[in-house]
Amino acid sequence: MIEMNRLLVLETIIQMQSFTKAAKVLGYTQSSVSQMVAGLEKEFGIQILKRSRNGVSLTAEGAEIYPLIIQTLRQYQALQERAAALTGLKTGTVRIGAITSVSSYWLPELFKSFKAQYPNIEFVLQQGDYGMILDWLKRGEIDFGLMTAEYGEGFHKVVLHQTEMKVFLPSQHPLANEKTLPIESLANDPFILVEGGGYSEPLAAFERAGVQPNVRYRIQDDYTIMAMVEAGLGISILSELVSTRTNFDVLAKSIDPKVMRPVSIVYRDKATLPIASQYFIDFLIDHEQDLM
Repeated sequence: MIEMNRLLVLETIIQMQSFTKAAKVLGYTQSSVSQMVAGLEKEFGIQILKRSRNGVSLTAEGAEIYPLIIQTLRQYQALQERAAALTGLKTGTVRIGAITSVSSYWLPELFKSFKAQYPNIEFVLQQGDYGMILDWLKRGEIDFGLMTAEYGEGFHKVVLHQTEMKVFLPSQHPLANEKTLPIESLANDPFILVEGGGYSEPLAAFERAGVQPNVRYRIQDDYTIMAMVEAGLGISILSELVSTRTNFDVLAKSIDPKVMRPVSIVYRDKATLPIASQYFIDFLIDHEQDLM
């Protein structure tokens, strides 16, 4: 019979890409971690992991069975949490994938409020673009995502908030004194595009307007983009949330027509999610009015 701790160890090794780091996170010795992996490989009769200079990764055979391992682990964890919920303990782990603006500006306070009610529930947060979040959902590495509702077919989506996206300009930009900027006026400036992983609200907005932006840079991190805008390297269109907690010397302007991002909870089947994640999804919906 497979010991669930072995599966958890394997998952953590893959996430950390290191036996040593996984052992430290889980509180095991490195020798114990190696023995558990060896036990799994012996039980399955295949080599699951391989080591290289770049770290630890799955073998071809390991990659074949890893999705089933994760599925088994999640089902067992859901069973544990269901039993705990029946006794009123409500323990468990919530695994979330979120875009940068949501993870930085919404989730810390929401985590704090939720843990005040359910202190035994833990959170695992992975930050990424739309494509990464969908991949994590498909592989069962997260329970749900927080991202746009405009991308990702085949998933259930609950819109939490319509977030306005604004154009960010250097403070000395020629259009600095304008209150609202027509999107056509942004087409000639060097444009810094935030990588969306398959979908981009700014590019979609330019396409609707029938103009082509002068994309010079493609960057994933909002803060890097803000620093580049401040340095006068170009302009960008980002969530309005980005301007709320930064000290960059940049200006945020509304666009005509407005560019909106429907931030949504995205998941496969809520009924099959761990109890803790079901609770947190309900919590998010109940606190929708608290979001900017």
